[in-house]
Amino acid sequence: MASIGYTLMCEQAGPTQLVDDAIRAERTGFDFAVISDHYYPWLEEQGHSPYAWSVLGAVAYATSRVELMSFVTAPIRRYHPAVVAQKAATIGVMSGGRFTLGLGAGENLNEHVVGAWPHVAQRHDMLVEAIDIIRPLLAGETIHHGGEYFEVPEAKLWDLPEDGVPIGIAVSGASSCELAGEYADVMIAVEPKAELGQMFDEAGGAGKPRYGQVMLCYGPDEAQSRKIAYEQFRWSGLGWPVNAELPNPRSFERASASVREEDVAEQIPCGPDVDKHVQAVRKFVEAGFTHVALVQIGAEGQGRFFDFAERELLPALRAL
Repeated sequence: MASIGYTLMCEQAGPTQLVDDAIRAERTGFDFAVISDHYYPWLEEQGHSPYAWSVLGAVAYATSRVELMSFVTAPIRRYHPAVVAQKAATIGVMSGGRFTLGLGAGENLNEHVVGAWPHVAQRHDMLVEAIDIIRPLLAGETIHHGGEYFEVPEAKLWDLPEDGVPIGIAVSGASSCELAGEYADVMIAVEPKAELGQMFDEAGGAGKPRYGQVMLCYGPDEAQSRKIAYEQFRWSGLGWPVNAELPNPRSFERASASVREEDVAEQIPCGPDVDKHVQAVRKFVEAGFTHVALVQIGAEGQGRFFDFAERELLPALRAL
């Protein structure tokens, strides 16, 4: 049976609501919670983007059972990898060992705020070097690193969780799967493609957890749910080769100008039909994912969603 998680979507809610939603998600029965780590929202209509690590600290302290994960953090531009290691260790301690550090090669949307955006091949090289810094720090080692992209004259972490911090890596194709298979404890993907898991296995990831993510928009009125999904997430079908390169919400607005409401509704289940939402999760389960995080689109509909999840959705998903 797959573990079912809840997504704290920083682009659509402020920090206080995100903490409240995490508490409610735990009470509702979700197994884990993941959090997006952005500097910008995708679209201006979403309207938020608080600092994910402050929210994580509060969530770690306010919850007691749910596993936590950054989904995902890019340790190559906006954050130095030595600082990412310190943040991950701190959340690991505060959560009592419930935290997994999800990493990825990042998006221009968030990283350009500190300078030029590298080519994807260079970003993968930077991610490998960053992991070479993060992993020994999380193991309690004192490191001295002089690399192509990062300098760490001397660093050691003083507060570490007893059982360490697992590292997840986001994948979308062959090169990232190869990287994850070699360096990650967990695979992360947002598309239900079995071939991603196969490539991950072949690169050394066999038997390790695989985390996926499903967007949905529950509401009592399907037409209204479709409108919310279109307003907030019409960018989502552009694909990662596009999403990773656009620099700001204006760019996503223009890139998604030709997307129609019906296009979004074909990709994202909307409305009150529990079977539609279950089918979206089923695709990930059948593709071999062990964990699936749900994104409820629309900040104002979270309370209603938790009632639905407790009453109908989670019991149906447990039966998969």
